[in-house]
Amino acid sequence: MTYHVDVQVACEKPLPFAEETVISWAQSALLTHKPSAEITLRFVDVGEIQELNNSYRKKNKPTNVLAFPSAIPEHIELDFPFLGDVIVCPQVLDEESREQEKSLESHWAHIIIHGVLHLLGYDHIEAKDEQQMQQQEIQLLEQFGFPNPYNEEDDHLE
Repeated sequence: MTYHVDVQVACEKPLPFAEETVISWAQSALLTHKPSAEITLRFVDVGEIQELNNSYRKKNKPTNVLAFPSAIPEHIELDFPFLGDVIVCPQVLDEESREQEKSLESHWAHIIIHGVLHLLGYDHIEAKDEQQMQQQEIQLLEQFGFPNPYNEEDDHLE
């Protein structure tokens, strides 16, 4: 199994975690679904995530994560199928972790895993799909020793 995670840091502040740590969170979601894959993890400032959220979701506000699945046709064979881009806003994650009284590390891991699962086809539009996605997230987070992020009444994910 081979996974390539291209990390792009396009925000002012450095990431609070080592790149290898962030990659391991992303790869954990890939391991159970794909024998090989390539994704991009891009970390951006509030302005960029708000612009993307407004352009693609018609929500003119910042968000924690956006996922853009690849538009490469499936009949094109690649050594490492490109699944897409996960765009993360560290400033929003920092604010959410304080507001939700969650550890910064567990919240980052959760949101990165959440974004990668979107690239793998998971969503949370319908209740049954949401439950399936949350179960997957909980299991993956447990591998890193992180608690269930859904013990709160409001899961804060859009």
